[in-house]
Amino acid sequence: MAHLLGAESVSVTFATRTVLDGVSLGIEDGDRIGMVGRNGDGKSTLMRLLAQRATPDEGRVTRRRDVHVGYLDQTDVLDGDLSVGEAIVGDQADHEWASNPKIRDVMGGLVAEVDWHAKVSSLSGGQKRRVALAKLLIGDDDVIMLDEPTNHLDVEGVAWLARHLAERWRPTDGGLLVVTHDRWFLDEICTRTWEVHDGVVDGFDGGYAAYVLARAERDRMDSVVEGKRQQLVKKELAWLRRGAPARTAKPKFRIEAANALIADVPEPRDSLALSKMAMARQGKDVLDLEDVSLALGEKTLFDGITLRLAPGQRLGLVGVNGSGKTTLLRMLNGEVTPDAGKVKKGKTVQTAVLSQEVKELNELEHLRVTEVIEQEKRVFSVGGREVSATQLVEQLGFTNAKQWTKVKDLSGGERRRLQLLRLLVGEPNVLMLDEPTNDLDTDTLAAIEDVLDGWPGTLVVVSHDRYLLERVTDSQMALLGDGKLRDLPRGVDQYLELRRAAEAGSGASPLNAGEGQNSAESAPRYSSEETRQAKKDLTRIERQLSKAAAQVEKIQHQMNDGASGDVDFDKMAALNKKLQVVQAEQQDLELQWLAAAEVLGK
Repeated sequence: MAHLLGAESVSVTFATRTVLDGVSLGIEDGDRIGMVGRNGDGKSTLMRLLAQRATPDEGRVTRRRDVHVGYLDQTDVLDGDLSVGEAIVGDQADHEWASNPKIRDVMGGLVAEVDWHAKVSSLSGGQKRRVALAKLLIGDDDVIMLDEPTNHLDVEGVAWLARHLAERWRPTDGGLLVVTHDRWFLDEICTRTWEVHDGVVDGFDGGYAAYVLARAERDRMDSVVEGKRQQLVKKELAWLRRGAPARTAKPKFRIEAANALIADVPEPRDSLALSKMAMARQGKDVLDLEDVSLALGEKTLFDGITLRLAPGQRLGLVGVNGSGKTTLLRMLNGEVTPDAGKVKKGKTVQTAVLSQEVKELNELEHLRVTEVIEQEKRVFSVGGREVSATQLVEQLGFTNAKQWTKVKDLSGGERRRLQLLRLLVGEPNVLMLDEPTNDLDTDTLAAIEDVLDGWPGTLVVVSHDRYLLERVTDSQMALLGDGKLRDLPRGVDQYLELRRAAEAGSGASPLNAGEGQNSAESAPRYSSEETRQAKKDLTRIERQLSKAAAQVEKIQHQMNDGASGDVDFDKMAALNKKLQVVQAEQQDLELQWLAAAEVLGK
């Protein structure tokens, strides 16, 4: 495989802390690399170095001369004065970019619901992130580097991005380097994993599942005295083998070694025992929504939905943006009153909600981490054993030094961990988590899942993190934006199928977004005959466009050849006239394509 770029003995030091210490590595054609490691261990720093957005203190970064690199930073800033369309495709006319299938795919996957004519400055943070990602992906880079690309993407968007990256190059072409906490995404895309820790980078073959196995093997073979961490890795491995067997088909995943490692590891949780404990704490009645309806302005969020939560139930909620997932949690928590229907709450039910913003810690910013937890309780029970507040704080990644850090000095991920700890030590019997994976690294997520495994209560999780949903919940339901709550017996795969079916029936084009057609629900409807004809036209037009493009390329070659030596001006004039005719035909075909695509919602 051809070398694309790499680092030779690079070192980076911040103040007194060495983040990278003499690291050498490379990216070659066909590499699909995922980077994992604790927050602050240098993943983003290494990516910036390889993208040549930063300079190492020592060593050097090399790049093949003809290699083009596309880089999505966590803080990429777009020109706020541009419209969405201008920010993505520049000054290209609609018929120019719309004739490119790759650009159309990117538009449909990332910005179909973003107002095409809106100023970038008016967009939400999530929308700006989607626009920046779309701008990058329509290019033809040899290497793409993505720092947390799944942030602000829903389950559907993450699935689209995984498919796009898997199909973007031939298996032996291009290079991908991605930093993400989304473990499903890592497993779906990556064939190699880099673990950044303690100033070094260790390489592993395979995606996240293979990495977990290899790390457990490494710890065992090196006789590393890391009891707590190793047990956690083994427990995660048990889940990967038992809960998601399809992952074991990944190359390099040595199943016999995995079976030997996890032979004595119990199931991640004993659901029956936890349900009995939950019943004892809650009684039979938990929370019920009966025929509930709610409208916000002109939009109906819930239209006669019914939901009954059982003691010890573990429910995952997925849904399109704006479908009411957070509002549903607030209704269950008693913060929102429905327009119609009933919300019934058991007498012994105590709820707790982990919000997305974690504003609850604002009034405690002057306290240290340990002080915040000890305000709530010093000892509580997890999985039938007593755990001190200090032990729990340590289990979720707060080292001795961090336990004495003031709340105001914590990162976003650390604040989220601390607030979850506050909720747990308060011993609620119904816990609701709203996008709990934001700003957390994979090790911390595994630690949180370990704590939740032994938590005896009813759990409701709203998340775009597919791995987390499948890992900590036993059933899933979906809000599809039509006011209804849909059960998903086959989980997230079924949700994605339902969304694809909905989009096949209607859709919005980025060309008319912002003109009263920002969603699939408000897109124009066409008859089945018109739809069938549009499909036929689209196939015919794309075939003719390919021929026209080949003709243009042939004529241009002839004109280039004729321009060398003695120039035949009559021949050149004839070729130029022919070129203008073909280009006019090409433009007409592109307009026809746009008309057919609008019927199909592309």
